[in-house]
Amino acid sequence: MSLLDIENLSLDIGGTPILRDIDITVEAGEIVGLVGESGSGKSMTALSVMRLLPDTARLGGRITFDGIDILSAPESAMCALRGDDIGMVFQEPMTALNPVKTIGEQVAEGIRLHRRVSRAEAEAQTSTILDRVGLPTQKFPLSRYPHQLSGGQRQRVAIAIACALKPKLLIADEPTTALDVVLQAQILDLLRELVSENRMGLLLISHDLAVVTAMADRIAILRHGAVADAGQTERVLSQQTHPYTRQLVTAATHVPARMPHRPAEQAAPLLEVTEVSRLYPGPRQGWFGRSEPTRAVDRVSLILHPGQSIALVGRSGCGKSTLARMILALDAPTSGSIRFDGMELAGKSQAELRPARRQMQVVFQDPYGSFDPRQTAEKLVAEPLYLLDAPLSRAETRDTVAEALHQVGLTPQDMEKYPHEFSGGQRQRLSIARAIITHPKLIVADEPVSALDVSIRAQILDLFADLNRRLGIAYLFITHDLTVARAVSDDVLVMHDGRIVECGKTLDVLAAPQSEAAQALVSAAPDLHRALERRLREQG
Repeated sequence: MSLLDIENLSLDIGGTPILRDIDITVEAGEIVGLVGESGSGKSMTALSVMRLLPDTARLGGRITFDGIDILSAPESAMCALRGDDIGMVFQEPMTALNPVKTIGEQVAEGIRLHRRVSRAEAEAQTSTILDRVGLPTQKFPLSRYPHQLSGGQRQRVAIAIACALKPKLLIADEPTTALDVVLQAQILDLLRELVSENRMGLLLISHDLAVVTAMADRIAILRHGAVADAGQTERVLSQQTHPYTRQLVTAATHVPARMPHRPAEQAAPLLEVTEVSRLYPGPRQGWFGRSEPTRAVDRVSLILHPGQSIALVGRSGCGKSTLARMILALDAPTSGSIRFDGMELAGKSQAELRPARRQMQVVFQDPYGSFDPRQTAEKLVAEPLYLLDAPLSRAETRDTVAEALHQVGLTPQDMEKYPHEFSGGQRQRLSIARAIITHPKLIVADEPVSALDVSIRAQILDLFADLNRRLGIAYLFITHDLTVARAVSDDVLVMHDGRIVECGKTLDVLAAPQSEAAQALVSAAPDLHRALERRLREQG
């Protein structure tokens, strides 16, 4: 008997079919990857196993865990299973963790609930598991709150909570999506070790085929709520007998067709960043003032020409977004100079910055979070038009919005829709339409595809490349994903601890990185072909 056995699982919510005829098994000590595009049913399959579904949900089929019929078990039995025998790591740790409780309280909570031990014993076990996930209490006291930790550290806390009681089954739902490649590699190594040490079954949910290939013994590919393909990981991904599997593999390895940028020698730079630093006050030290200031950005210089694409890569917390905020004139540098299109940005009033803001736009990582959910697509895309010198009429505004939507592959009929009526990829297209509506010379794109599945990501990267060719827009891409950097940029800057530690042509730097920071990023980056070749060698 398998540890987890899902047979003919079906799910509808409020009469809408979500899952149909799902068959998945997980053995003790085995890692099974569950992959598919957004909306394919991955998370709903996991929540069905946990019985964490809306009241209007209707389940059919059979889910058996360690001999227990999950679908017929009373809620009291499920409460005993959750956290004790079945752990779950959610995608976004900041929303999964309680912001008003310390990390020590949150890890100890499940231990005290399921083991009925004293507060002191629960605290001792909490210290042990946090040390096990790389958060020793000497450096990370139990009294810290989630907001005092980085994204990778919060994810380690979430894993500690899920694994504190050594569950028989761990469900990890996109556990590394928002992490840089080095942190991602550390988290995946940790999960692999826990599976090996505790004979734990792991259901790893992800849209990243490279990650799943490196981790999973078997794989199930979901599409439209059903299993499209399943089997041994190396067989499914190497043979690609199902058309949808071929489609996913092609999208995961897709590189947009781009013409390398060759700036004319006489062309003036569009953006010049010269010796820019940004210091923040250090923490207070009693009554005697503050400690040394934190250098978020330390003497950074870069030049970007019209039509050029530069990727700014580095680990989380290295200063990428802080530098972007200063380039966008949303923050002022402590020292140094930032000139855009010949204008010095520092010290300018909002009125004086209007011409620069018209020519410089931004695309954020989370399109849904950057939109007002109560506004239609027309109003959202038209927002930057207030930067124009002369206001447009209602008819001119609609025509301008319709043209921007057409440029990104949407239609004028989409103007009346609200953000929730678009898919994730369509919302990112809306973000790009909003960014290009003023015909800018530069777009700063901050992790624009990290939250998208592989097919949508390939489409968005193609769109960026197409806009560069047709409109001559220059890009500053901020990313920790080297695949994105390789796909969209002419040159790459590697940032570490607030400094640029390496720069050069993208293909040259990624092929032969010289700095330790660049080498760490390249070695940690997941690669589908490399992971598949390793699995095939292991199978003989």
